[in-house]
Amino acid sequence: MKTGVLLVNLGSPKSFTKRDVKAYLHQFLMDGRVIDYSYFLRLLLVKGLIVPLRKKKVSMLYQSIWTKEGAPLINGAKILKRELEETLGSSFQVEVAMRYQSPSIQSGLELLRKGGVSKIVILPLFPQYASATIGSIYEEVFDVVKKWEMIPPLTLLGNFADDEGFIQAFTEVIQEQKDVTSFDHILFSYHGLPKRYLEKADTFKKCNTKGCCDTKCAQNLHCYRANCIRTTKALSRSLGIDTCDYTICYQSRLGKEEWIKPYVSDVLRDLSSKGMKRVLILAPSFVCDCLETTVELGEEYREEFAKLGGILEYATSLNNHPIWIDYLKKRIFDESCADKECERKFVCP
Repeated sequence: MKTGVLLVNLGSPKSFTKRDVKAYLHQFLMDGRVIDYSYFLRLLLVKGLIVPLRKKKVSMLYQSIWTKEGAPLINGAKILKRELEETLGSSFQVEVAMRYQSPSIQSGLELLRKGGVSKIVILPLFPQYASATIGSIYEEVFDVVKKWEMIPPLTLLGNFADDEGFIQAFTEVIQEQKDVTSFDHILFSYHGLPKRYLEKADTFKKCNTKGCCDTKCAQNLHCYRANCIRTTKALSRSLGIDTCDYTICYQSRLGKEEWIKPYVSDVLRDLSSKGMKRVLILAPSFVCDCLETTVELGEEYREEFAKLGGILEYATSLNNHPIWIDYLKKRIFDESCADKECERKFVCP
């Protein structure tokens, strides 16, 4: 009896051509969990404004990171699948999927169904929960399997914002590249979200109260900003960084609406005004380097800070580091070895 594992990330265009970038942006931005306006308003905004204005620039950006194997995010996912299948063994079938474009969640689930798996573990590759990422993946999974005559047991793995194994993996990867003590300041950069998304998701009506995100509790367990703070606190402790030596900030803002603050650009200007010359930026919301890390952090913000007279360095993400593979293996085993029958078949790490 095999256990099926579906690794899910965001996705990339099929190619860097404007046609394929347009298709990708359309599918991505028409997701009601990404832009939560009414369907017709969203359609008007996406097709009439955002995609026509951004497809050329985005196409050029993807071309700058494209390799002979294709999109880095998808190539990384394929390597991750191969590494995990080797380390998990023949009792597991691992497939990869992207929330947008291909390989799709539907195709990944169909491969697992055809493989005759007895149960399926869904593992979104997002450390911090957000409705626009993990929530959207869950919704798509439900839309696919609800059409099946026989639905196997499903395990939906949630965020791992401060899981010990994740923090250890990120710490080791950073320390292999950079000496954090040699920098004037550290930035923990997370993908941004409109501020009202936090308030909309707050079923306990605690959002924006003093210290509502600072301490982990039942009320903020699925709050994106609280998750980002949890990751930062755990990672800064692991790296030995004092609270006065780092700042949490948010990137990738789109449009004029207020997003979670502070924005990276504002923080860089503030650091420059305080005489900070050498800054390290980390991106713990990304487990694989992609457009937002390679270009936005590694090039655009670096050039922005250089104009202010500073040096901004970026430490690459987990990608396919062996310690990251080990963490994922243990997490999958922990879910698969919950019953005695499984314990007799597998030796869990």
